[in-house]
Amino acid sequence: MQSGSTSSVRSQQRALVVALGASNLSRGLSRLVTICRRCTSKPIDLFAGAGHGRSYGANSRIWSRRLPSILGSGLWRSLDRYFGSDALNSTTRLAVITDIGNDLLYGFSVEQIVIWVEEIVFRLQQRGFDVVITQLPIESIQAVGSLRFHVLKSILVPGCQHSLKAIKDQSLQLNNEISSLSKSHRVTILRQPGSWYGIDAIHVKRSCLNKLWQCVGDGWQKMSQEQDGMRESDEFCGWQEWSRLGVASAEVRSLGGLMFFTPQPALQLADTTRIYLY
Repeated sequence: MQSGSTSSVRSQQRALVVALGASNLSRGLSRLVTICRRCTSKPIDLFAGAGHGRSYGANSRIWSRRLPSILGSGLWRSLDRYFGSDALNSTTRLAVITDIGNDLLYGFSVEQIVIWVEEIVFRLQQRGFDVVITQLPIESIQAVGSLRFHVLKSILVPGCQHSLKAIKDQSLQLNNEISSLSKSHRVTILRQPGSWYGIDAIHVKRSCLNKLWQCVGDGWQKMSQEQDGMRESDEFCGWQEWSRLGVASAEVRSLGGLMFFTPQPALQLADTTRIYLY
């Protein structure tokens, strides 16, 4: 980018968004960009910590790909660098925490997961963010039978040692704890209907991804103090933006034992929206 262009981007009033999650965030990233554009008329800086099978507090592995935990990722370091440069121009600060249930399948206790999520909320609120948390898809999880659970576990998380009953009980407990946390920290919490979820009970149907992110956007708009109005609702990511988002890479990842580093932002769109992936 030319230096004059960089100065122009920096001088703009911008909205800062942090999105944390796993596969549902990765699959819906282009939709999230659209929702962000609906929530503010300003250019956006989106920091996303996502990835299939992502854990909030432990390094995760899916096949030959490894990712650091969300808590241990470079996102926080990059946010602090951002605050040292562009923060004065980012009066709108919105965040979403989703896909919380993954860590149950990895064998972590409800208590440990709540500690991780509470630390995430603390870090975000300390940096001035309005936070939305999505609940676990309890209806979808409770509807899973033993045969479906056995098949899905062997495919998605073969290392999971928990029984179906244990997963259902822990999901309910974790959901209650997240609800209590949201009240004590004044965080907006969103329920996810079971009808949004597919046969595996943990992935939102592609046809319902818009509904998920629209609910997140609605939660943000209730908290937003902006007075300058929203953008037109038909400003969706075009196919070119969607394809560029699909191939953008996180800052640090391991593939087949090799470490790869990608400078951030991974992508800048035509309206100067910048996307940072961790």
